[in-house]
Amino acid sequence: MGLERKLTNRSFLGALIKNWRWGHFSSLASERRFSALAAPEVPAFDYEPKPYKGPLADEVFEKRKKYLGPSIFHYYQKPLNIVDGKMQYLFDENGRRYLDAFAGIVTVSCGHCHPDVLSAIMEQSKLLQHATTIYLHHAIADFAEGLASKMPGNLKVVYFVNSGTEANELAMLMARLYSGNLDMIALRNAYHGGSSSTIGLTALNTWKYPIPQGEIHHVLNPNPYRGVFGSDAKRYAEDVQDHIEHGTSGRVAGFIAETIQGVGGAVELAPGYLKLVYDIVRKAGGVCIADEVQTGFGRTGSHYWGFEAQEVIPDIVTMAKGIGNGLPLGAVVTTPEIASVLAQKIQFNTFGGNPVCSAGGLAVLRVLDKEKRQAHCAEVGSDMIERLRNLQQKHDIIGDVRGRGLMVGIELVTDRKQKTPAKAETAVLFESLRELGILVGKGGLHGNVFRIKPPMCFTKTDADFLVDALDYAISKL
Repeated sequence: MGLERKLTNRSFLGALIKNWRWGHFSSLASERRFSALAAPEVPAFDYEPKPYKGPLADEVFEKRKKYLGPSIFHYYQKPLNIVDGKMQYLFDENGRRYLDAFAGIVTVSCGHCHPDVLSAIMEQSKLLQHATTIYLHHAIADFAEGLASKMPGNLKVVYFVNSGTEANELAMLMARLYSGNLDMIALRNAYHGGSSSTIGLTALNTWKYPIPQGEIHHVLNPNPYRGVFGSDAKRYAEDVQDHIEHGTSGRVAGFIAETIQGVGGAVELAPGYLKLVYDIVRKAGGVCIADEVQTGFGRTGSHYWGFEAQEVIPDIVTMAKGIGNGLPLGAVVTTPEIASVLAQKIQFNTFGGNPVCSAGGLAVLRVLDKEKRQAHCAEVGSDMIERLRNLQQKHDIIGDVRGRGLMVGIELVTDRKQKTPAKAETAVLFESLRELGILVGKGGLHGNVFRIKPPMCFTKTDADFLVDALDYAISKL
């Protein structure tokens, strides 16, 4: 294969004739057929964006650098100016179409500009955009009812906020008030937000500023691929017990975890872990919080909520991102008993559950049901994961393929035994996939995990294209 990469078309033809004479035609032709495969093409899609007449990328980038905070980062060496979107595709200023395999950081659930969601938003906007909960409006009540109907057990009381960070802040406040304790337990490699409160729950140094964390403890991450105990949930749970006994007063406010860690690189917790830990935490006086900001609403395929895969029912569930298909919307769902603790003072959110976001959020729930997106994620995701694992057998750089449904991680390493993060190679492949027309995410502490979390309308044809493109890009390394 190395020889063929160096051959021009003319030299290949000469070599081909020479090898034919030597009786090696079949071997050389077979090798050439693989190495000369054309780059896979973006699948056909019935949508033509309107010609873009706005400012171009260079102008936008300069204005952004001048007026927006320097902490804001961008993907790709030459930033993309995305100006249009339809379902699972995005379009740049030149009308070039990209397969969006990251969904606006796992936020676009139904699809970009889904007509049903757009219609609900626009119709409500014509009537009333904002009123707050000091007045009655059916949209927030209808949405809360719809959301509560999706929850197991006695999780029936909803608080609306504007983001996942806000949701996790409110959940932590509830846990501390209800339990009467301060200490919170979170996992290493977790991401729960970037505010001054939730930054303490987050456990990735790349996202943390040197400020007080506020009575928060981080226990061993039950990572089947990199964790010290592999998939042994019992030993990880024993670490939680040990930490409560030695690192706290013996009483805790709560425990919070993503079922599949998102920013941390699509890490699914060891099977059975949450059931063991929830029992330990509740015995220590704490409540159990499931962060469903990325895993909720059927994305994992096997279940509507990620925590259901661990066969547990949390005391509090937080959600955002896919709940609004791009709207600034989040929610906390809990039991009536826990919710009651907030009634001792005034608890208010100006924009939480405003009529427009509530109408859009309810439309999202209905679209996901109508289009059977949970089953779709299960089917398309399982096929894609199987193909990716076959690709893992072909390319040593793929250290791990993990996840459920359309929440998938591909961890790249330079040494499978040592699991050395392939940071440089990941950066090269990241750019290569963009050139081929695919936008993916990156995650993990070292940025060596591709995050494949597309809109839930992502098809098997799209998945095949993504796998073929990754195969092609790795072969070109």
